[in-house]
Amino acid sequence: MTQPTEHRAPRVLITTPYLEPGGTVDRMLRDAGIETVFGRLADREAAGRTLAECVADVVGVVAGTDSFSAEVIEAAPVLRILSRCGVGHDNIDVAAANRRGVAVTITPGTNRVSVAEHVLALMLNCARRIPQNVIAVRDGGWAQESGRELCGSTLGVIGLGSIGKSVTRAALALGMRVVAHDPWLDEDFLKETGVEAQPLGSVLAAADFLTLHISLDESTRHLIDAAALRRMKPDAYLINTARGGVVDEEALADAVEAGLLAGAALDVTEQEPLPADSRLRGLDNILVTAHIAAATVEARARSGALAAQQVIDLLTGSVPEHLVNPGRADVRAGAR
Repeated sequence: MTQPTEHRAPRVLITTPYLEPGGTVDRMLRDAGIETVFGRLADREAAGRTLAECVADVVGVVAGTDSFSAEVIEAAPVLRILSRCGVGHDNIDVAAANRRGVAVTITPGTNRVSVAEHVLALMLNCARRIPQNVIAVRDGGWAQESGRELCGSTLGVIGLGSIGKSVTRAALALGMRVVAHDPWLDEDFLKETGVEAQPLGSVLAAADFLTLHISLDESTRHLIDAAALRRMKPDAYLINTARGGVVDEEALADAVEAGLLAGAALDVTEQEPLPADSRLRGLDNILVTAHIAAATVEARARSGALAAQQVIDLLTGSVPEHLVNPGRADVRAGAR
């Protein structure tokens, strides 16, 4: 007599470093009948396993910033969804996912408030040189340098998506003038807020503070290069919480060293963690935080829950809400 084949629960890998066994995301997936396995960087290092080895038998991944290259995706024969905690997906080879019919999803809006607040924090730290003053006081000094007010200053916003709009509203509340550039402008938002839409070059020239809120692709890589920096005011500050590759870091260091720019505050860099020998570490007028703009308890909870829900939706036959590759992903119930 043939024994019935035991039904195995679908297995989902969690690589997002801030998600924990027994936490909300883990419970959400398990309550949906999904087996979870944790393959965060620390887990992989402890087990001596590569990411490609970890994805070999999983149908889904709740992903952080790990690199899901074509090689990794090809090593996952039953993979159906890569659900990214966050908005950027430049760490995922979407073309490779398309070839395999793997859904790629993101969690837009979940970190909007946290990132916008971090942008304001970076602007205030630049304007008042708070980190430098704290260090000076700790070293026994008592310098009382003149700072700058945000009120009355001009904020240039490149990218008026969800986060760019939130930063804009906060800046307007502080009494700043806002000029913006985006190829796909929301006319209703412009009318509501009075924000001035301008060409990129005009925004660069007008901004006392310039904040970036654009994705990274070949059209935006090193958008802020030496030529762009030369168009900015010598007393302006650059704020980047988008993607490191949007800024040419060598050109930025050159501009700050030469006095062509007052300084910058970066939450993202081209290589993360920032290399020990990076010029950015040695410049007093460049502040670098460790990609923490979205690192709040609230944003992480929202992002993790949405990423998990999109995995559950796909595995139960529904179309996930935020597909990066609609029409290229296999979202049929029971597919594979």
